[in-house]
Amino acid sequence: MAAKKSVEARVQELREVIRYHDRKYYVENEPEISDAEYDALMAELVRLEEEHPELRTPDSPTQRVAGAPTEGFATVEHSVPMLSLDNTYSAEELKDFDARVRGRLPGENVQYVVELKLDGVSVALHYENGLLVRGATRGDGRRGDDVTANLRTIRSIPLRLAGRLSDSSVEVRGEVFMPRPGFEELNRERKRRREAPFANPRNAAAGSLKLLDPSEVAARRLDAFFYQLMGADVATQHEALRAMRDAGLKVNPETVVVDDIDSVITHCDEWQERRKELDYDTDGMVVKVDSLAQQAALGATTRSPRWAIAYKFPAQSATTVVRDIIVQVGRTGKLTPVAILEPVFVSGSTVSRATLHNQDEIDRLDVRVGDTVIVEKGGEVIPKVVKVVRGKRKGRPRRFRMPARCPVCGEPVARPEGEVDVRCENVGCPAQVKRSIEHFASRGAMDIEGLGPALVEQLVERGLVEDYGDLYGLAAAELSGLDRMGEKSAANLVAALEASKRRPFARVLFALGIRHVGARVAQILAEHFRSMDAIMKASEEELASVEEVGPVIAASVRAFLSSPRNRRVLEKLRRAGVTMRGGRAPTARRTRLAGKTVVLTGALATMTREEAKEAVSAAGGRVVSSVSSKTDLVVVGRDPGSKYRKAKELGIATIDEEEFRKLLGGSAGS
Repeated sequence: MAAKKSVEARVQELREVIRYHDRKYYVENEPEISDAEYDALMAELVRLEEEHPELRTPDSPTQRVAGAPTEGFATVEHSVPMLSLDNTYSAEELKDFDARVRGRLPGENVQYVVELKLDGVSVALHYENGLLVRGATRGDGRRGDDVTANLRTIRSIPLRLAGRLSDSSVEVRGEVFMPRPGFEELNRERKRRREAPFANPRNAAAGSLKLLDPSEVAARRLDAFFYQLMGADVATQHEALRAMRDAGLKVNPETVVVDDIDSVITHCDEWQERRKELDYDTDGMVVKVDSLAQQAALGATTRSPRWAIAYKFPAQSATTVVRDIIVQVGRTGKLTPVAILEPVFVSGSTVSRATLHNQDEIDRLDVRVGDTVIVEKGGEVIPKVVKVVRGKRKGRPRRFRMPARCPVCGEPVARPEGEVDVRCENVGCPAQVKRSIEHFASRGAMDIEGLGPALVEQLVERGLVEDYGDLYGLAAAELSGLDRMGEKSAANLVAALEASKRRPFARVLFALGIRHVGARVAQILAEHFRSMDAIMKASEEELASVEEVGPVIAASVRAFLSSPRNRRVLEKLRRAGVTMRGGRAPTARRTRLAGKTVVLTGALATMTREEAKEAVSAAGGRVVSSVSSKTDLVVVGRDPGSKYRKAKELGIATIDEEEFRKLLGGSAGS
């Protein structure tokens, strides 16, 4: 018995020592022992727990990576919605925010907390009696994915809270991110394995949290900062930050409390340059009313708190040269011109290409091969050509013209009347086939984990699939012979394909890629007709009579279903056992635009107005032409007009293109 107690005491001592050194290394960045000494402590704890498994506990440092890979992620309902922040872009708009706050708090003293706005993935962690029990992604703001096993692998996240929160049941919210050194190392490794590199650290962090094997997540070197505490007895935001820090949660040290909006503006201006000193990405600052009582009094709109706002840094730009202009073909046959650039470093990554959207945009910019151009990242993410430096143009380079034939299949292209886009009309075009399969497998459609662009390319090029109907005939044996596809990956893909057969009928309709049929229209059609057979039997007039469908969508649906080729594909899906009926099952992952009324104003850099409308529809929202009190959201592009001013007057939420694309959840474009 004495020996058992001695082992228990040693196990407890080791856990406390390891937790202490985890905090010194991962949270405070002040290590006190060498890696070898730390490894020795951990090895001893592992050995003792293996010899005495009854002593193993969920909060032991040895349990950060445990268990087999999961088959998928359960959905978690947030106790309080994780709202977005309204964005602001100038000192004047920050002053407008301050005026609104003080107007709702007449005569009260207001202090602000100013924090760095991290470019990562928002998460919510639940601790019960100080023990981490669940962690979820933000998702659509109301529901997210349960990624507890993956979050446990992040060494800066304590499995048990310390200090005054050690016995508390609280929720903390923060941002998971990937530091730049880890991002660069990950991309080097991916290139070595001939895998597509991640575009930026945020994408890498988001992709890592979606991995089904926690041991793979552990190797990604993710980190986290926390900025919100719920369920604890604190009076101010800065007190909440201190309580989280004392509990062992990592809190960003670059946070200040100020007394007025002028000090806020000064701090934002300082960080616009200082952010280059950081080893992680930040695209702005977050300004919050410090008093939690005042926050409660200010309340929130349906989308955003009135007590906080994000100040976005201006987009960074660089000068480079257009080496070529090529044309890419999308899943609907749309031809998109792309500028191939002399590689240039912009906003944290090297840019070598930028979309030019369409012929009208090329004509507006008058961009030609050989031109020197100014490139910036829209919302710090999407590269775009914003201007041609005419003074550096040499000679008289030819103007670019969209080709008369598809660059992939050689068939004639057409520009439908009233549209800006040129399209290949050959439905068997290999480029369209690849893009349509990618759309079919995408998260908002059939959500087939592991079926990315590189694998689709191989499947089509090797003749294993001619369309997405052939996916369900793939066997693990033939998949394991492909590049970078071992037996385990092949088995996982086959399992993912099998799971996708059970997706709701509305998502199957959306996955088909019928032009103009986004997620919302697919849901409407599924609820109205209840089966694929009923939709196939419906006339164009019957389709058009359905609310929110209309003649354009009806004609597109009828044309798709009348095609013998498409009917053969549908029959493949039917024989495979893919869901072909069902009415009211909602999409498994709704976006935060679902049910929202949206107004677009100004030019968007990454999509046309029609593409934006289609994307909003696909995300479950509705685009209207004018701003009113019933408008939920205004998307503000370049050179906005009176709609933007009216939105500000009415106090309606406005967002930029970056936030718009995040809300869409990847449903934009064609």
